[in-house]
Amino acid sequence: MLARAGADTRVLLVRRPGRIDRGAPRSWILAGLDIDTITGPWRHDNDLLDAAAALVGASVGAARSQPVVLVCTHGVHDVCCALRGRPVAAALGSRWPELVWECSHIGGDRFASNVVLLPDGFYYGNLDPASALATVEAHLAGTVLPDRLRGMARFLPPVQAAAIAAYQHYGPMAPSDVSVRATRHIGPHHGHGSETFVELLIEPQRLVVRVHVLSLRRTDAQLTCRATRETPATEYRIIDFTPV
Repeated sequence: MLARAGADTRVLLVRRPGRIDRGAPRSWILAGLDIDTITGPWRHDNDLLDAAAALVGASVGAARSQPVVLVCTHGVHDVCCALRGRPVAAALGSRWPELVWECSHIGGDRFASNVVLLPDGFYYGNLDPASALATVEAHLAGTVLPDRLRGMARFLPPVQAAAIAAYQHYGPMAPSDVSVRATRHIGPHHGHGSETFVELLIEPQRLVVRVHVLSLRRTDAQLTCRATRETPATEYRIIDFTPV
């Protein structure tokens, strides 16, 4: 599965929740931000060339109007993702069998279980079956629940933090109700102590908000179930949130 278009394309393996049906037909799916979701058959390895062609705009495959719901269950990478992800995938798959897929690693193991909704590119984490059902149902109906919101694929991490703060302050809102007008970054892009200034447009209120985000090094900790040592993570702290 090609999860995102352009330079940030990510290839994932997906399957339906539950027992593996090895006789089921295989397919590829192209889904991502600001592109149509397209599917095609995967009978032979050469069929995947159609997926690559679709990525650059070729007219191959069949358009699909339904969203795609991914649940990370990649236990080889981190057992937390499998132990916590599979019950979530089962619950969501029972509710939306045509939309939900278990998938390989999507990052953020410490937030397991993780769910990604495409084509919006919204990430939700720390879900159990009950909260996953409520969160995904709200999102599919057009409302973002910010308490489990991890971020959005279209933004850099500090900008994601600013957008999450907007959903917390002004929600409930739709996935498209927060957009970025401008960003300014000071310091190394992946360094602790860097600062990001974000200007957001809050569509329902027709309001512009300026957000100051500071990147901080968190105390070393065992971040995942599989980790053999403690490592640091980056915290994106909201320093100022000011309506203009």
